[in-house]
Amino acid sequence: MGDVNDKPRRRYSSATRSEGARRTRQAIVATAGALFVERGYAATSLADIATAAGVARPTVFAAFGSKGALLGQVLDQGLAGDDAPVPVAERPWFQPVWSATTPAAVFAAYAEVCLVIGRRAAPLFEAVRRAADDAPEAAQLWATLQDNRRAGARMVVAHAQRLGPLAPHLDADTATDIVWIYNDPAHYAALVSERGWAEDRFRQWLADTMCQTLLGGPS
Repeated sequence: MGDVNDKPRRRYSSATRSEGARRTRQAIVATAGALFVERGYAATSLADIATAAGVARPTVFAAFGSKGALLGQVLDQGLAGDDAPVPVAERPWFQPVWSATTPAAVFAAYAEVCLVIGRRAAPLFEAVRRAADDAPEAAQLWATLQDNRRAGARMVVAHAQRLGPLAPHLDADTATDIVWIYNDPAHYAALVSERGWAEDRFRQWLADTMCQTLLGGPS
């Protein structure tokens, strides 16, 4: 039994520790994303990322385990906008797709989603695409990205079909393929980042193009 004069020790705040660890992870992710885009995945080491983020290399390894896992986290946060465990389709900025009341409104709202994702993640997608030629882990991630984009396209097409018909010559599978082509962030990179289109012009072009192709009329 302890001395009656002993005072209880102050409990270390686990919340403070957790927040500090989260901030460290966020700094690592942000730094890694910038370096992967600037230098390329293959030319960027965990030691490079640690130095640029101001942490020790073991800290990076302990937080993510491997460079490939870190690349995956960079992509996840680039797509979602933060590290909250909330799927893209449940994010507030995706909700206008679900609240749309006509197929044209669905594709117009989805054009805005594609704009948001392109703004955040187009350079990261390109970094992964380039890395996929030489790094198996990047190739696997690239394949997953393509599958996820097509799954998202299928989900949007199915929702539009519940609200009204597609163009007469289209079946759901072909419509999904078309949306999968249009939801590629490479379009944002080409037209906005390279050609200098205003974002509003890009969004309207994407909405009109999807509606014309999938429904036979403008958005």
